[in-house]
Amino acid sequence: MMALAIGLCLDLVFGDPHWLPHPIRYIGKGIEKVEQWLRKEDDSPSVQRVKGVLLWVIMVMGTFLIYKMIQRITYGIHFYLGVAVESFVIYQILAIRCLRDETMRVYDALEAEDMQSARKWISYLVTRNTESMTEEEVVKATVETISENIVDGITSPLFFIALGGAPLGMLYKAVNTLDSMVGYKNERYQYFGWFSARMDDVFNYIPARLTGLFIVLIATVFGYDGANAWRILIRDRKNHSSPNSPYSEAPVAGALRIQLGGRATYFGVTKDKPTMGDAIVPIERKHIKATNRLMIQTSMTAVILILALHYYF
Repeated sequence: MMALAIGLCLDLVFGDPHWLPHPIRYIGKGIEKVEQWLRKEDDSPSVQRVKGVLLWVIMVMGTFLIYKMIQRITYGIHFYLGVAVESFVIYQILAIRCLRDETMRVYDALEAEDMQSARKWISYLVTRNTESMTEEEVVKATVETISENIVDGITSPLFFIALGGAPLGMLYKAVNTLDSMVGYKNERYQYFGWFSARMDDVFNYIPARLTGLFIVLIATVFGYDGANAWRILIRDRKNHSSPNSPYSEAPVAGALRIQLGGRATYFGVTKDKPTMGDAIVPIERKHIKATNRLMIQTSMTAVILILALHYYF
């Protein structure tokens, strides 16, 4: 767990500099190459499904085996070399500082009354039309992004790092990257990407529910509305197309006494999504900062719990 503590500190200090090569980019390139090799336009739905499973196995197991080999070689040379390399890998897995920095760009633009920049920054974070977003819609999209990524970018990776170190953490990132690239219910990926989408749901199942409990705990301890966070988590935990996302989004909405979800436009199509939370107070730009505080406090709670369990068991 020394590597986890060091990797966490590196993430909090340095974030994700754009000049630094990142393994997720290489996983993404690998997915593109294997997809080009496997997928054919004239494949039947059943063949696409089988090839989608094969893509998943190649990328997920390949990623795990590469990092497992790196771990064995470096620790075999010297313990502290192994710790240093694993710490660096864990640093690249976690996304606490990056998530905060990217979303605070939206907040800073709003504070400067620069809606054009705010829409530009949020466009990098969501898969919806942002050109005509109002300030309220920009803020809501930003809060939803932070809330959802507490699981994808932080607590799920931490969960798998706790179980199997950096190699299992990178395996999870491969699972998550596959879902983000091919796990869409559209004409291209309806069949080819179904397995990647389902496996992402499976891998996030336990971490998402633990995250919901952590957020309620944090809300109670740090002066948010903890009772409302719990009430909204229980009431609205199924108000989403994803089986996992509402377990972080709903308690955040409850803790801040705001409402998330509702109407949004994706690729020119307007959808009325189920809502999470009650609009006890109007959603404002200050809620971006509040959600980031919740995200950081939840992340630290998860790390402290992991380190404590490792120490005692």
